Amino acid sequence: MATLLPYVSPKTGQTLNNQGDQLISESGEQFPIVKGIPRFVPQDNYASAFGLQWKTYAKTQLDSFSNTRITQDRLERCLNMPIEGLKDKTVLEVGAGAGRFTELLVKGGGMIHSVDLSVAVEVNKENIGNASNYQIAQASVYDMPYADNSFDYVVCLGVIQHTPDPEKTIKCLFDKVKPGGTLVIDHYIWRIGYYSTLTPLFRAVLKEMKPAKSQKIVNGLVDFFFPIHWALKDKGIINWLIHRVSPLIVYINLFPEQDKKFHYEWSKLDTYDQLTDYYKHLRSPKQIQSTLESLKGKNIWINKGGNGVEARCEK
Repeated sequence: MATLLPYVSPKTGQTLNNQGDQLISESGEQFPIVKGIPRFVPQDNYASAFGLQWKTYAKTQLDSFSNTRITQDRLERCLNMPIEGLKDKTVLEVGAGAGRFTELLVKGGGMIHSVDLSVAVEVNKENIGNASNYQIAQASVYDMPYADNSFDYVVCLGVIQHTPDPEKTIKCLFDKVKPGGTLVIDHYIWRIGYYSTLTPLFRAVLKEMKPAKSQKIVNGLVDFFFPIHWALKDKGIINWLIHRVSPLIVYINLFPEQDKKFHYEWSKLDTYDQLTDYYKHLRSPKQIQSTLESLKGKNIWINKGGNGVEARCEK
């Protein structure tokens, strides 16, 4: 029967043993356990805005909360199989956030090892609970508490574009995949249209603010622009012109079956995400393909969809 993997020191690779409120290695390295979650990074870091985001919108994007299959459809498309195909597989989820993908990975029956750089790990644990096939830690993608070549699947969705160096991030993820295993990722797509809006200007100001202050301003922007987007959702060119000025992320035309409340909440969440991320990178499908080829990934799959560019390869 499959079991969860032990934590190891990101620096020395030594196995860590649980001793009350700490994880300790043979050589004496110590990592605190806070609120039942191992911490391998300082709680305040460049992802602090994401931590506030997921604490504020703890359940908004969970399929179990919205009664949709939005996240499951995206995950299964990227995996190229139903989530049940993960049963008894070792899975590393990087950038777990509040748990929109975590809850589905756990439901699929794999041994789920989730990490996130921000304090969103606390929300994730609250949402997932004490499932026997799940554990979560606060850690950096560049110093993960697991040995290389350990996982059947490494899944990182909605994250890589927000890290300091996307290519280095993809390599770190690939390193954790065992031979014969699969890497599943996505990335914001490069598009000239992003630079033809006011969004980069809003972001340049807001990302330098304290999260609580920037969140208040973003909420004000949503309250002002969202009614305009909603009223003009069927107006074609006028709606397009509004997007040149408005910094909002809206999914009104993508999910027309959802009501106004649903779209308002998702707009608040993802607009805050878009305007306060400390790092934002854009990559073309060709660039993602090239990165995976440089790692000698096999059976590479590239798709335009979801967050922008979706990709999968085997090791």
